[in-house]
Amino acid sequence: MSLHSLTLGKLSRLAAPIILANLASPLLGLVDTAVIGHLGDATLLAALALATMIFNFIFWGFGFLRMGTTALVAQARGRSDLRAANDILGRSLLLAVALGGLLWLIQIPLQLLVFHLTGASEAVERSASTYYEIRIWGAPVHLMLLGVMGYLLGQQRTGQVLALQIFLNSSNIVLDLIFVVGLDYGVGGVAAGTVSAELITLIVAYRWLTAASRRDGEGLVIERLFNFVAIKKLIAVNRDIMIRTLSIIFAFAWFTDRGARLGDDYLAANLLLMQFVAFSAFFIDGFAIASESLMGEAHGRAKRSEVTAIIRSAFVAGLGVATLLTLCFVFIQAPTLNALTSNQTIVDLANDYALWMLLTPLISFAAYIYDGLFIGATKTRAMRNAMLVSLLIYLLAWFFTQNLYNHGLWLALMIYYVARAGSLAYHHNELYQFNQR
Repeated sequence: MSLHSLTLGKLSRLAAPIILANLASPLLGLVDTAVIGHLGDATLLAALALATMIFNFIFWGFGFLRMGTTALVAQARGRSDLRAANDILGRSLLLAVALGGLLWLIQIPLQLLVFHLTGASEAVERSASTYYEIRIWGAPVHLMLLGVMGYLLGQQRTGQVLALQIFLNSSNIVLDLIFVVGLDYGVGGVAAGTVSAELITLIVAYRWLTAASRRDGEGLVIERLFNFVAIKKLIAVNRDIMIRTLSIIFAFAWFTDRGARLGDDYLAANLLLMQFVAFSAFFIDGFAIASESLMGEAHGRAKRSEVTAIIRSAFVAGLGVATLLTLCFVFIQAPTLNALTSNQTIVDLANDYALWMLLTPLISFAAYIYDGLFIGATKTRAMRNAMLVSLLIYLLAWFFTQNLYNHGLWLALMIYYVARAGSLAYHHNELYQFNQR
């Protein structure tokens, strides 16, 4: 069997649990919504939606803790350097604690800023503030979990990632029922349940990791964590990924804002279509994350042939999944849109722009795959620069297609995906440049 076939098989085996974990994440939001929704108070439901959105944006911006840890741990794995992998985890956890502590320190001005920008009613803001004031204290725990997930992915222990995600969701559901239904704590109960579930999951993960370290004889040594060169590299990698992530957040916030300016109906129709886009991202991103780990391992071993096989396999898998998703969406588009809303005007409007949604998996998959490959190779500076260039192209594309209204907005988004892939393709040869050990 060829190296390419072996790599494609390994990539698929690693991606499957990641995809399942990705799909499990939104289920928790549905449970939170259902628990609050059955209280019968629309204000509480709106407050939960607002508070959840705020923390999604805050924590998404710290996603570099997962990605940077995955890449560096995978490279250490490729060098068969378990000590270095454990040290990277330790530094990532210290960084998570520091960043979580920073969020504690700025929680009041941050709260004033985000609620000023949302413009919610006083009643909604009051309940959302209750959620915020509880959930913010769990910030270090949430960020530490990102580091733990990154470590497990870098070690290719994707089954444990799925197990932790299932444990987290199950714990959260039970605690939701206790705090909201049993104790009637409302939106604050959802926040308390989330913080408690994440803390319990972190304790479980810690026990797994320490048990594995004892078996391998390579525990954490505090003195080794404060290696200036290693810390500098970790910060540089994470800084570049953070800029990349903030650029993506801005791009999609811009899409939402411009759609809102076209009118409420267009905003609602785009929101429905973006559910398909987000769903497709769960699948394609599974292969992108798996390629992070494999590419990092190949770079740790400095194996050019492995890098070539991983690149080919990742793009073949990405194209295959994107094609299947597009075909699937063709058949489920109409019944899904009708299931999501009973407003026929919104459904009809969404159908008018559905072609863009159908094209999105095929147009976007290369950008996702390239992201995973560049993160795994820790070529994050090139990725950061490519993302900034892509963002500029996206804004220019929107500017020149404004007269096409919502079609122009979707066209600009497609151009953005192409620009992301194209700008990274420009730096393609850097994937073969191995880092100094």
